[in-house]
Amino acid sequence: MQTKKRTVSAALALLCTTAMILSACGSGGNNNSGNSSNSGNAKNSGSEASTNNQAAGDSTAASDLEPYKLKLVYEGPPQPDEAKIEEAMNKILTAKINATIDLSPIDWGAWDDKVNLMIASREPVDVLFTAQWNGYSKNVAKGAYIDLGDLLKKYGQGITSSLDPIFLEGSKINGKNYGIPTNKELATSAGVVYRKDIADELGLDMSTVKTAEDLDAIYKIVQEKKPDMIPLYTSGGIFANFLNEFDFLGDGTIPGVISKNGNDTKVKMAEESEVYVRYLKLAHDYFQKGYINKDAATTQLSSGDAYKGGNVFSTIEPLKPGKDAEIANAAGLGGKLAQIYLIGKTVSTGETAGAMLAVSSTSKDPDRAMMFINLLHTDKELVNLLNFGVEGVHFTRSGEIMTPTDQTSKYAPGVAWELGNQFLNYVWNTEDPQKWEKFKEFNEGAVPSPALGFVFNGDNVKAEVGALANVIKQYAKALETGSVDPDKVLPEYISALKAAGVDKVIAEKQKQFDEFLASKK
Repeated sequence: MQTKKRTVSAALALLCTTAMILSACGSGGNNNSGNSSNSGNAKNSGSEASTNNQAAGDSTAASDLEPYKLKLVYEGPPQPDEAKIEEAMNKILTAKINATIDLSPIDWGAWDDKVNLMIASREPVDVLFTAQWNGYSKNVAKGAYIDLGDLLKKYGQGITSSLDPIFLEGSKINGKNYGIPTNKELATSAGVVYRKDIADELGLDMSTVKTAEDLDAIYKIVQEKKPDMIPLYTSGGIFANFLNEFDFLGDGTIPGVISKNGNDTKVKMAEESEVYVRYLKLAHDYFQKGYINKDAATTQLSSGDAYKGGNVFSTIEPLKPGKDAEIANAAGLGGKLAQIYLIGKTVSTGETAGAMLAVSSTSKDPDRAMMFINLLHTDKELVNLLNFGVEGVHFTRSGEIMTPTDQTSKYAPGVAWELGNQFLNYVWNTEDPQKWEKFKEFNEGAVPSPALGFVFNGDNVKAEVGALANVIKQYAKALETGSVDPDKVLPEYISALKAAGVDKVIAEKQKQFDEFLASKK
C-alpha cells in the first residue's frame, strides 16, 4: 500500500511493474523499453527530435503520400486569425507529410454536446482531443477512438523518445493506448487564480488565503469596492470539482472514487463524501452572497475568456507552475494575475491521461493522423505555430522568449496544455524563463494515488454509465456552481444516481480495482 511519504519517483517503479502486467493483457507493443526520461528530460529530447525533423518516424517520404486534409478537433475558443494559422501550418505539413489541416476548435461550454453528437453521428474526424475527465473511458467503450499500438510503433518514434513512459503506461485501457498524452506536468494541484493588480489596488492581503473558506473576507471587500466586478467566476463546478483530491479511477465522468491523498482503497460515491458536501455548501453560500456569476450553471463562456472582459477578480483552477501567467497572456492581462495553491500535489492515472489526442475511428487516414500527432511532439516550429500563432505577427521572439504584438489577441487560444509537447513551447516575456525547469521541480514530492496506473473499463456497465451521464448532466453543474441549495437538491441527486445504477457501476469499479491491487502483490 502506498503512503503519503512516497513520491512520484517511488511510484514510477510501481508503475513499471504494472506496465509489465498490462503488456501481458494487451497489445504490449506500444512501449519504448529503452526510454527512461522524465518530464524534465523531455524538454531536451523533444528539442533534439525537432532539430532532426522527425516526421512520420522517418519511414515515409512526403512525396510517397497522396495529399490529405486532416481535421483536428480540440477544446478551445475559435480564433479570428485561425485561417492564417492553417495556411502557415499547411506549408510545414505539406512538406513533411503531404497534408493540410482543418483546425476545428469547439468552445468550452459547447464541447460536451457537440463532441457527443459528433461521435454518435460518426462524423469524419482525424484527431480528437480527449481526457480522463472528459469521457475518455466512455468513448473508448463506444469505439470512438482506435487502438494506437501499431501506429505508435510505425510513426510515433518522436513521441516515445520524448514522452515519459509513465504517460503512455498510465493512460492505457486494458493494456492499449487510445490517446497520446500531452507532454506536460505529471503532478496536479488546484487553487485560486486572481487579479493581483486589483488585490494590490484594494490593499488585500492574499497571504491570508489558505483555504477556500478564507476567500470569503476577500470577496466581501471586492464586492463592496468593485461592485461591477465578479469576485468568483465559473462556467462549471467550483470547489467540489477542483479541490476534492478524488481519483476517479480512469474516467472523471463515471461515478466512483477513492481519495488520492490517503490509503483507503474502497470505492465510494463522491456525492456522499464529507469533502464534496463541504464544498457544495460553500459554493452555495458564496452564490447567495453574490460572489459568483449568476449564470454559472448555464454560461458557455470559459473562465479564461471571462478574464478578457476585465470584470472578473478570480477563478478556481487546476494549478501548475505558471498557470496564472498562461491565463493572463491568453486574456491580454500579462503580469496581472497570480495564483495560490489551496491543496497539495498529487499524481494519479488521471494526470497521465489529463490531456490527450486520439485518432478517431472515423478517420480516413489514421496513419497520417499519427504522423501529425508525432510532429506535434517533435517539430518546434509547428507546435508553437499551433499554440501561439505566426511569429512576427502574433508574437515576436528573442531566443525562447516571446513578446506580444498588437495582433496577439487575434490568435490566443490558451490551450497549449492540450496539444503536443509543451517542453518545445516558447515562453512569454511575462512568464518565468525557467518555466519548464519549474515543471520538473513541481513533479517532485507529489503524493501518488493508491490507484496510480489503474484505468476503469466500463464495458460491463455501458447502459448504467449512459444513464448516469444523463443524471449528472441534470444535477451536477447546478449543485457544484452553488446555484441550488445542496440540502434540498443533493438528496434528490443521489437518489437519481441510485436509480440509474450507480451502485452497480461502483461495484464493478471495486471489482476491477481489487484485481489491480492483487496483481501488484
